[in-house]
Amino acid sequence: MYFSIKERTLGIFYNFTIYLAQFVLHVLSLFNAKIKLGVRGRKETFQKLKNAIQKNDKTLWFHCASLGEYEQGLPVFRALKSQFPTHKIVLTFFSPSGYEIRKNTDIADVVVYLPLDSKHNAKHFLNMVNPELTIFVKYDIWPNYLKEVKKRNLKAILISALFRKNQSFFKFYGKGMQEALFAFEHIFTQDNDSKELLESINYNSVTISGDTRFDRVYNQLKIDNTLDFVNTFKQNKLCVVAGSTWPEDENLLIDFINNHQNDNVKFIIAPHNIKSNQISKLKSSLNKKTILFSEKDSNDLSQYHVLIIDTIGLLSKIYSYANIAYVGGAIGNTGLHNTLEPAVFGVPIIIGNHYEKFPEAKSMIKNQGMFSISNQGELNIILSDLITNQTKREHSGRLNFAYIKKNKGAVIQIIDFLRK
Repeated sequence: MYFSIKERTLGIFYNFTIYLAQFVLHVLSLFNAKIKLGVRGRKETFQKLKNAIQKNDKTLWFHCASLGEYEQGLPVFRALKSQFPTHKIVLTFFSPSGYEIRKNTDIADVVVYLPLDSKHNAKHFLNMVNPELTIFVKYDIWPNYLKEVKKRNLKAILISALFRKNQSFFKFYGKGMQEALFAFEHIFTQDNDSKELLESINYNSVTISGDTRFDRVYNQLKIDNTLDFVNTFKQNKLCVVAGSTWPEDENLLIDFINNHQNDNVKFIIAPHNIKSNQISKLKSSLNKKTILFSEKDSNDLSQYHVLIIDTIGLLSKIYSYANIAYVGGAIGNTGLHNTLEPAVFGVPIIIGNHYEKFPEAKSMIKNQGMFSISNQGELNIILSDLITNQTKREHSGRLNFAYIKKNKGAVIQIIDFLRK
């Protein structure tokens, strides 16, 4: 009885925090544009669902926290869309950074923000959607939604899951969150550590399938990655592509570029933040001949040493032109961006030193295809070495490609399970 009362108390506290969060987000939306997008978008969710879904429609529900999880789940989504062509697909996001970029994706019939995880919202959402299959990607576990899914005996799986022992699922106070996990009929994990953590709470319907992002990036090789403007810019010279950079990354790159004397090396920088003031600051900090993507049509790109990409959606193709890649986020505290995208093109990769939560980075560093730096001096040494040492550069790149090829195949395991 003691644990029952305690769990009920924790449940009441959780539901109270959801209502409190709703109030706080409304207040913060007055001052923060990104939060305002989410608050406004969630108000429209149920009307959009009502317009898109009829009572007799068969549906699939895919949920992603943000853009990264969407990209992670996309190969599975595409496979299921092909397998269930008459079903309507509902795609939900929690974060504006996912929704705003992929709200018009062709993978789904309707894309909406997931309403906050109240009991009322969960019941209302599932009454409208009633999915034959629900897929959550990686994490973003919402107890009220998942408990309602289980209560209705709806099929749900979690893919590309990655757990850490300090998460609430594995703590004495995490019974409610554990119950949410048990709503999934099966969980596909990225690694054995995650599987063992699940087994420690007696969740045993687990498969180590790896990360679906390997399939996602490997599929990049099957499409045409040609970009004429990059061909014109690069010519036949060695090219360093710095992707998803933040100011902390750019400060190091600026110093290296400004002091680099080899004119046979070109640099492409694709910042994470493409706001005009940030782009202008970056451009003005470089003493080499620099041009923006937005200026390309009225200039001869071949005459420039640095190209700054002040738009989104091109980076995965731009990496195909890289001889060396730098991936941003890990030199500061913003989180390492996708290192698998350049790895699939067989190039060596440089990152910052805060990569503890990224198993793929640990593996590629161990394999010697990726190099971690923590300061200007280390970047100068490693980047200069990769520029001048062709044998090392190409060997490291081959190791990264081999790592991608070895680890693809998660999608096949997931689809085979769902066909049973």
